[in-house]
Amino acid sequence: MEEPLNDLESITGRGVRARLESDAVYLGKPPLLSSLMVANERLIGAGRTTMIVQRGERDLGVLGLIDTPRAGASKVMAELHALGIERLIMISGDNQRVAESVAQQVGLTEAHGDLLPEQKVEAIQTLRASEGKVAMVGDGVNDAPAMAHATVGIAMGAAGSAVALETADVALMADDLAQLPFAVGLSRQASRIIQQNLWISLGVVAVLVPATLIGLKMGVAVIFHEGSTLVVVINALRLLGYRKP
Repeated sequence: MEEPLNDLESITGRGVRARLESDAVYLGKPPLLSSLMVANERLIGAGRTTMIVQRGERDLGVLGLIDTPRAGASKVMAELHALGIERLIMISGDNQRVAESVAQQVGLTEAHGDLLPEQKVEAIQTLRASEGKVAMVGDGVNDAPAMAHATVGIAMGAAGSAVALETADVALMADDLAQLPFAVGLSRQASRIIQQNLWISLGVVAVLVPATLIGLKMGVAVIFHEGSTLVVVINALRLLGYRKP
């Protein structure tokens, strides 16, 4: 007969702990001292993320997992490079060798593994200090603190945790990583159109105010002003026709 687990507890960035009968049970990152370290190192060498299973003081086994990159991830990274994004960095709780393996498969420029949530925050803060602006894409609870410290946080909508979605500035609701280059391109186009509209609006005002003072009839000035408003609106509507390059 199966015994139920009690007192289930999440250990942030490490694993889970519970109680089975009178024993503590742990599933998560290997502790520094474990009788299974040889098997653990062998799995890590094969590119696996490992988790130790313990009951009380006994090591029961080690599990080796491997991440499968999202379909089309390498194409997305190439498109982001084409948009002028030079540094594509993975920050992960997986071990360093696994992170480097995934990064090499999809075309990332850097990979930093073995990071706890607070260390991810430190990595983002370091990047902001050196680069000025940083966007972070994530979908898990452990990603949320780092996303909050990024210039722009982007959550994978359907697969993202509630905390990640609440923290993010942008949510890709289709849960399609291929939409990321589109979102970047659209935001840049929106920024350009906002700047254009500001120059149009300020330019019209800068011309009409002195022109009115030197004799331009008020009715004509109003017509020109309202006409500039229509130009601004039509210019903004161009965003509806934006397509990914």
